[in-house]
Amino acid sequence: MASLLATAVLLASLTSAIPYPPDVAIPPATPTVKADFGHKSGNFMPGKSEFTTESVLATGGRVTGGAAVTTINNQDGVGAGSDSYTLYLGDGSDHAGWPHKENWVSFEDMFNNNKAIMFSSCGSVYGQANDGGPEVGAIYDSIQQVATETAVDHRFILAVIIQESGGCVRVRTSNSHAGHSDNVRNPGLMQDHNGDGTCNSDITGQVQNPCPTGVITQMIREGTAGTNDGDGLAQTINGKHFLHFQATAEFGVTKSRAFYLAARIYNSGSVDPSGNLEAGVATHCYASDIANRLTGWVLADTKCFLDN
Repeated sequence: MASLLATAVLLASLTSAIPYPPDVAIPPATPTVKADFGHKSGNFMPGKSEFTTESVLATGGRVTGGAAVTTINNQDGVGAGSDSYTLYLGDGSDHAGWPHKENWVSFEDMFNNNKAIMFSSCGSVYGQANDGGPEVGAIYDSIQQVATETAVDHRFILAVIIQESGGCVRVRTSNSHAGHSDNVRNPGLMQDHNGDGTCNSDITGQVQNPCPTGVITQMIREGTAGTNDGDGLAQTINGKHFLHFQATAEFGVTKSRAFYLAARIYNSGSVDPSGNLEAGVATHCYASDIANRLTGWVLADTKCFLDN
């Protein structure tokens, strides 16, 4: 009975959040931009064969514990924040200077501020038709829907979408180790672990314009809740297969730090033994980029050159 009541509450909160407000689908009155976002070398996410017995199933992930967000609130931050970049180094902790979750921008401001990227990234970066208003609206609705399903903070989902694809619904598929036996395909808005959702298929060559709403939702769900082959954001926040970084108080991980660790794990499959989020493989600026996106970074010059 309790679980049914909780589900009803979640669905009620979701109903109030969608469909998207009409202004979401209106392009900003700014020129096309080519923002500094994302990486192009693929994500080094672990596959199921690499999970420990503590791991949850890859699909249907849901955040548990203190990092879970179970309601949709579009004014859940400090406003629009500052479009600037601060280089964050170290273990993602408050002590190392990483931003508290209380200093994140609101979802509404974050989404509106990043519309300039979403409406131009397909053309400026990927050589595809830019997102249309209904496609950007579908991104908005799908984030809210999947956030409700998974208890992942909707701002974190949006930050990863901007980092991975700039919100281009026709983003191409990247590969973690192209040409090698351990290669992982990273398709879709969140460049997930060998998912099925894409509107620019590397398998069939088909590019869909417009990109169907159902496919947009699928791309975001696979990146957040996981795929048949690997983790999404929910599992990386839970940290079940990286017990020394689990997002619980007894492991010394604050609610804020859990997200920065999760971002690094989503990109690289692991955190370096040093605990420093700029160390190890894949994109060294990844966690710092995500922290900046959550506090208002959009178009300002990056201050992280670790991947140059």
